[in-house]
Amino acid sequence: MNIDINQQLAVIKRGADELLIESELVEKMKRGKPLRVKAGFDPTAPDLHLGHTVLINKLRQFQELGHHVLFLIGDFTGMIGDPTGKSTTRPPLTAEQVQENAKSYAAQVFKILKPEQTEVVFNSKWLTEMGAAGMLKLASSYTVARMLERDDFTKRFKGNQAIAIHEFLYPLLQGYDSVALKADIELGGTDQKFNLLMGRELQKQAGQSQQCVLTMPLLEGLDGVNKMSKSLNNYIGIAEAPEVIFAKIMSISDELMWRYIELLSFESLATIAQWKAQVESGENPRNIKVRFAQEIVTRFHSASDAERALLDFQTRSKGGIPDDVPEVEITIDAETIGVAQLLKQAGLVASTSEAYRAIEQGGIKLDGERVSDKALVLAKGITVVAQVGKRKFANVKIL
Repeated sequence: MNIDINQQLAVIKRGADELLIESELVEKMKRGKPLRVKAGFDPTAPDLHLGHTVLINKLRQFQELGHHVLFLIGDFTGMIGDPTGKSTTRPPLTAEQVQENAKSYAAQVFKILKPEQTEVVFNSKWLTEMGAAGMLKLASSYTVARMLERDDFTKRFKGNQAIAIHEFLYPLLQGYDSVALKADIELGGTDQKFNLLMGRELQKQAGQSQQCVLTMPLLEGLDGVNKMSKSLNNYIGIAEAPEVIFAKIMSISDELMWRYIELLSFESLATIAQWKAQVESGENPRNIKVRFAQEIVTRFHSASDAERALLDFQTRSKGGIPDDVPEVEITIDAETIGVAQLLKQAGLVASTSEAYRAIEQGGIKLDGERVSDKALVLAKGITVVAQVGKRKFANVKIL
């Protein structure tokens, strides 16, 4: 805690979108005690992906500065479903699904965070105890009119799309988590600003010192357009095999590479600036991408795994795929396309049934990886090398 406050602020604001309110954070740091730094994650899927780690990396930076991290697993709120950015009501998860996913989160997070400076907390502890009377009291602390100021609620209301009553409770419950934990600062994505500010409001009503808010940019998925998401199959899971992580990183565009490096790399800003200068001077961006891919694989596996993943990628890149693969563009109306439809539209198969048979027989590969899931979907915006059998190839761009 003897690090200069200005130096701390420089680290805290690196890569961040907005810090509210900086002067208040300075006052909190002047107390000379570790800040209580909160970030919440609803366990809606069993695996964390690189999009989640934008926040977790920032939590690690707070720990390097000597602060205490409250890693909140929303096992109670996960059964409601965060309505942020959703145009329809999310289907709730069962308690069993949430608990199973929560165990997975707790195991994965210490690949980044320091255990001795991390407190893993579950919001079911206080929200279950709140009961019906407490929930009604909490609901009375905010008005429907104020709730409808939230952008996604406003759009749904104006578009005559349903908003369930329990969705109004979600921001209140997330805000109450900050009261229960006496958070000094809460981190979240830019899409979470309304919920984060709710914590300030409820802390004020509870007579507590209001938390500061730090918003982080949302990481685009492999398609370079949509937010990284398992449902869009544009994600890189931190628990995936080293070879898979490496290959997925190598598949991103040269432009998107810099975005990933800015938000995910632990290299210094000076080093990243040097990399950019090297590329501008003619170095192949692929070389920088390899260094970054090795850094990420090393972080979640090991240095030896990163070396093996590089060798595996080099072998796959050279073997089996010819140099003169034809480029094909297909246009889709939805955000995703099934693998069978992709193969048909690319002219690699005559019908989807032929594609399904080829998948069953192990004759389909995407970017050198054999496809076994007939229900696999691919997101709009990505490019993949599709292979049918030994001789049919196409570099397919999904528009």
